Amino acid sequence: MIISRSQLIKEIISEPNLLIIQDIDGVCIPLVLDPLTRKIDIKYVRDVSKLGHNFAVLTNGEHVGQRGVNLLIDNSHKEEFIQNNKNMYLPGLAAGGIQLQDKYGNVTTPGVIEEELNYLNQLPKKIESRMVNKLPKLFPNKSANEILLYAKNSILDNQLSPTINLNYLFRLRPNDFLYKKHLQMMAESIMIELLEEACSHSLDNSFFLHKAPNLGKEGDNEIIKYSTENDIGTTDIQFMVKGAVKEAGLLVLINNYIKEIHHRAPLGEQFNARQAPQSHRGLVDLCIEKIDSNLMPTIIGIGDTVTSSSSSNRILRGGSDRPFLHLIQDLGKRFNKNNRIIFVDSSDGEVERPSCQDGIFNGISDPEDPLKFNQIMINGTKEYRSFFCQIANNRNINSPEYKDV
Repeated sequence: MIISRSQLIKEIISEPNLLIIQDIDGVCIPLVLDPLTRKIDIKYVRDVSKLGHNFAVLTNGEHVGQRGVNLLIDNSHKEEFIQNNKNMYLPGLAAGGIQLQDKYGNVTTPGVIEEELNYLNQLPKKIESRMVNKLPKLFPNKSANEILLYAKNSILDNQLSPTINLNYLFRLRPNDFLYKKHLQMMAESIMIELLEEACSHSLDNSFFLHKAPNLGKEGDNEIIKYSTENDIGTTDIQFMVKGAVKEAGLLVLINNYIKEIHHRAPLGEQFNARQAPQSHRGLVDLCIEKIDSNLMPTIIGIGDTVTSSSSSNRILRGGSDRPFLHLIQDLGKRFNKNNRIIFVDSSDGEVERPSCQDGIFNGISDPEDPLKFNQIMINGTKEYRSFFCQIANNRNINSPEYKDV
């Protein structure tokens, strides 16, 4: 149910037991074709720091590395400013839910073992080698050097989520959706090969493939969204640690919030995303079993990657933000909290995405969709940052969460 902007702002700034959980790319940072060109608004970063324990990010991107958000923050202002403001990093979970960071930039990877880290470290070169072997079928007239360039420009060497990003290759034939579909099939086949190879390293239950955006799940596997004439489909295939999903990360953030505010950890002091149940029902039941209603915060969830598509007389719903937003919605119902869901239309960025600016949610939602948005930022990240600024600067500064900020 859509509520008025003024009502939503009033609810958020007056709620003492509040946790805002927000995706990053497409929400506070516009989507771009090349992740290395991203920029973050330092005013937004300052606003985050004002919210203290009331705010956390939940992203499939990463905090650290050359493509990490921390580097964007470091580059967003003069070096001496960052040195004098060490609490300016975005607290919360990255890499789907296993890269935990506090506001000082201290990063840990709870639940991840050394053997998994070592295998992930080898993957960018392995992906490059396989792409160099497969791309000539799509580009028979290109030189070896050009093929190598295409491969390198399509690999994101993230520490915990090595990724094939197809945006660079999509630009080469922007109007050829069949070509894009072949690229998606190629990228998926490469990552499946590497999943199978992990088994020979006794890591057969360590990883999974995240496809963004996707059409939900079939069994344990996410359904790739193939390009059509009207929708670019899946742009990224990420090789991720099993259990590193946002809905599991949500429980980690709730547990950590309660630990910070109420000095108890209802899910356990060392609880991490890999220990969480794998089903929506299991996650809800665990919260009901372990968390007292008076400890559960009111949660505001913000995301941009939500999909809905009709196929073979059935509706496929997916998107990397859908599961955690849906879980926030259902926890609100079960704990009698005014949890709210905010959708940011990220189609104003460089990456082709379905848009709701015309009031039609084709490709995003459908009339029977169980996930209901309470507020829609039609004008994308700029509108959201303005809204966020109002929240950060009008919260009750006398609330306990502000005292150590």
